Amino acid sequence: MSKPEEMPLSTSEPRPRVAPPEHHISITPLDMRQARFSTSMRGFAKANVTSFLQEAAEGFEQALRENERLRIEIVKLETSLNQFRELEGSLKTTLMTAQKTADDLRDTARKEAERLVREAEGRVELMMQKAQAKTEDVEREIDGLRIKRREAETSLEATIAALHNTLDFIREQEHRERDDRIVQHWPKRVPTDSVTRVG
Repeated sequence: MSKPEEMPLSTSEPRPRVAPPEHHISITPLDMRQARFSTSMRGFAKANVTSFLQEAAEGFEQALRENERLRIEIVKLETSLNQFRELEGSLKTTLMTAQKTADDLRDTARKEAERLVREAEGRVELMMQKAQAKTEDVEREIDGLRIKRREAETSLEATIAALHNTLDFIREQEHRERDDRIVQHWPKRVPTDSVTRVG
């Protein structure tokens, strides 16, 4: 069986709409599933025929679904193509207008850019001077804080030394008071001659 000759599609003419597959197909997957055949001697095995028809119906149904999906996709693409063609015309007009406007604005933009660069350089120079002055102020403040920290460390060390001396003094005083209490509580010695007299 020879293939039908394909007609070349022209890009300038819109493509024909694709009809739904049901318009060309008289047998449906349901027909294939429900098909019944008369039996005869030496005929095909009924189970094999039924299994084959079931598989063919499933494949046919899947092909129909895919065909319908592709038909819908083609319609969408054709719509998009027309929109893109319209957009292309609009873009060409816009591009020509933009080119003309760009030519008119190029000189003005260049001069404006040069002016902006000069202003930016001036602002940068001023900002650098302010930053330098601020840096010097911060460095002076850091030096002052370092001096204050050294003074605070010296004062803290003196306070710690004084506390150590006070603690040593208190401990020494407590030691002396404890020794004095021990001496006061010692029993007095009784002379031996007085003990002999009493006996």
